[in-house]
Parts: sequence; C-alpha cells; structure tokens
Amino acid sequence: MQIRIFVAGKPSLAYAKSGVAEYLKRLTRYGRYELIHLKAGDSESVSSALLERSEGSYRIALDERGDNLDTHAWAARFEALELRGDLKTVSFLIGASDGHTEALRDSADEIWCLSKLTLQHELALVVLLEQLYRVATFRRGEPYHR
Repeated sequence: MQIRIFVAGKPSLAYAKSGVAEYLKRLTRYGRYELIHLKAGDSESVSSALLERSEGSYRIALDERGDNLDTHAWAARFEALELRGDLKTVSFLIGASDGHTEALRDSADEIWCLSKLTLQHELALVVLLEQLYRVATFRRGEPYHR
C-alpha cells in the first residue's frame, strides 16, 4: 500500500525542513511514502486541488474535528486498511491555513485529528511524518515505540 501525503505549501522554517527530510529518509525502509506539495492558497482552492490530486485513493483528511487516535489505534487502522486488499493508495490531506472545506471533509473516507490544538502547517507535517514512522516501527516490533 502506498502512502501519499498532500500538503499545501512547502516548509520554510529550518526545523520543519530538517524534520521532514529526516522522517522521509527513515520511512523509506518501511514502504512507499510520497510527499506532494500543492500550491498554498485559500481553503476553497486548496481543498479543490486536494480532492482532484487524491482522486481514486483512500482519503484521510487531517482536521481538528476528526477522530483523535492514539498510536495503537493508528496501527490498527493501517492494518485494517491493508487487509481490505482493494486499496492501493492512502492519501493524507493537510489543507490550507484556514482548514478544509466542508466539501472536502464530506468527501474524505476518514477524518483524523493530529491534536486538539491548532497546529501550524509545517509542524503538522512533521508530526504526521513522525507518527507514520512510529506506527511503522511499532508494527514491526522495533524499539522506537516504547
């Protein structure tokens, strides 16, 4: 199963650039992960682009109104998605600074919450990548997740 991460804009802060690079490098050992940057903009244009670019994949929108899952629940959901057998690609959607549109939330297969706190987009991307790495190591029984 391929994982695609769609995000509006590119990180410009040093900590985010280095965190993104580090976790993408680590994730290469665990599967196919692709980071796709979309042009930043308002909620309408970004949500429209996210829907268009993620067409045909299983969509998980990241939104503070979504399911607040712990790491074990993430791992269980990934396992369930893999066992379905009909999914080739799962897309995580990080929207514009003013959030996703209602149309995008309605079109998403699931909505997950990274935090009940409002996260700056660059930080949200790093948190997502770290959690994907944590789940990958947890599922393989490696010591990163304790």
